[in-house]
Amino acid sequence: MSESQGIEWIAVLLILFGSIVSVISAFGMLRLPDVYTRSHAATKSATLSVLCCLLGAFIYFWSHDGYVSVRLILGIIFTFITAPVAGHLVCRAAYRSRVPLAEGSGEDALKTVLFGNETEEEPENGSKVKQAVEREVPSEKKDHNQT
Repeated sequence: MSESQGIEWIAVLLILFGSIVSVISAFGMLRLPDVYTRSHAATKSATLSVLCCLLGAFIYFWSHDGYVSVRLILGIIFTFITAPVAGHLVCRAAYRSRVPLAEGSGEDALKTVLFGNETEEEPENGSKVKQAVEREVPSEKKDHNQT
């Protein structure tokens, strides 16, 4: 086996590993109980799988054709930077929208820091968003009357 074939096998194994991790990520998104753990499965393992597949493709084209793909390099960098940040922002938006944690998640130490001692009230129609908007409207009316 020549050096070129060895490098191609490394590329094939990286792509295979990335594919397996991607399937595991898909099972995690289906099986995990809440938005926070599903986001973890989607961002961490999917980022790893995409990076492995793109790196394997980059290594293959580099060793086989002598072609350095700037698009693959940019795809690796862009995925590595943006996917974890997007997952963090999705979880942050879900938490601030008061999406409940799964049972057995443990202690929620951030709840008292962000929301204080507020008790979560359930309105008659089930709309927490409407209740939050109704709380903000009177303060906006006061600001308009003062100007």
